[in-house]
Amino acid sequence: MDVHNVTAEAETFTCNAYLATGERTTLVDAGAMRGVVDVIRKQTDALDAVVLTHQHGDHVQRLDTVLDAFDAPLYAYGSHPRRDHALADGDTLTVGDEECEVIYTPGHADDHVSLVSESSLFSGDVVVHDDGAFDDGSFGRTDRPGQSRERLIESIERILDRMPAGVEHMYSGHGGVFHGDVREVVERALERAERREPKYPDE
Repeated sequence: MDVHNVTAEAETFTCNAYLATGERTTLVDAGAMRGVVDVIRKQTDALDAVVLTHQHGDHVQRLDTVLDAFDAPLYAYGSHPRRDHALADGDTLTVGDEECEVIYTPGHADDHVSLVSESSLFSGDVVVHDDGAFDDGSFGRTDRPGQSRERLIESIERILDRMPAGVEHMYSGHGGVFHGDVREVVERALERAERREPKYPDE
């Protein structure tokens, strides 16, 4: 499976939006970058699905534009006027060429899900490799209304419990893509989250 970060060249704040090509060409999150449709079209003429990890603005600002351009079905955990398929914890979904399990991972957002296959983890904002606060294992912020550090910790534990051995690709909502021992990165993120200290000085 080839995975491309189609918002990598964004000059404004956005999430990483990932295009996974293969048997079922899938966009994971739509991002907030102008021109994202043009970037996607350089890789594919059609999308078989758009999947949301959650519906914060930096992940969905260009969603309508993408759906209008490709007429793709939308998969999301949380309610959305254009949702075609409701995701639930434990569902399976083909992303690119890989069969992924849907893991409900709230804490950063009430509607957050992560996707894990035998070799890849799409972790949204729950766990990231690097984000300016921590390198080599960080976690989503939990200082805003409706967020919860305790629920985030439980979600990271849930990922570790259900992630197969040998996962070596992590595609997170912010920071860099990581290739290597993903479990070690997630474990470090959990340790840091469990300190329950502010992630940012102004938190």
